[in-house]
Amino acid sequence: MEVLVVEDDEILGKAIRRGLEDAGHRCTLVANGAKGLEVAIAQKCDAIVLDLMLPDRPGLEVLRAIRAQGIRTPVIILTALGSVEERVDGLNAGADDYLIKPFSFPELLARLTAISRRAHNLTAQNLCVGPLSLDLATRRVTRDAQEIDLTPTEFSLLEFLMRNGGQVLTRKMLSEHLWDSDWEGVTNVIEVHITRLRGKIDRDFDQPLLQTVRGRGYVLRVS
Repeated sequence: MEVLVVEDDEILGKAIRRGLEDAGHRCTLVANGAKGLEVAIAQKCDAIVLDLMLPDRPGLEVLRAIRAQGIRTPVIILTALGSVEERVDGLNAGADDYLIKPFSFPELLARLTAISRRAHNLTAQNLCVGPLSLDLATRRVTRDAQEIDLTPTEFSLLEFLMRNGGQVLTRKMLSEHLWDSDWEGVTNVIEVHITRLRGKIDRDFDQPLLQTVRGRGYVLRVS
């Protein structure tokens, strides 16, 4: 994955670049909005990490300029500005995700991978993970030719997991996908839906696909 990072904090920017490179990705790091816009236009990237408080021009202005150029590269806003209004403004300006500082690098990496895969799979009508298939056009789910009946919430949850097959998704990411809201860690609603979904796609089959990664989240993959 080729990632453009627009971050004026030199120490943080270098830490993000090092983490991405250690994970096998390529990273271009720039420290201001003008250069970030220039690179976003000239260089094909799989994802952009964008700070909002940049020294030369606001990050939202940079984001709007990127979108005005017709560039649809997925963008994660990474900022200390975390009010509801600020997050809404960022998403309305064209961001695909919003992560507040301080943050966990593994979560940033997971979100980058997720939005990049989602962008590449937007036109896919049939999703498959091993023997499990999901047809978006007919909303039909099958495993080994056996049809599986899901509720709308279970279908949406499974689609998100399949679009990010092999990627560990946190409870917060799943909650935000399902309800477009912040997960505060005070409810077991995600666990309830995961348990029900697992019962339908795994219970009557020999090989489990939906796996719990202790302390991190859930992943759909063939072992």
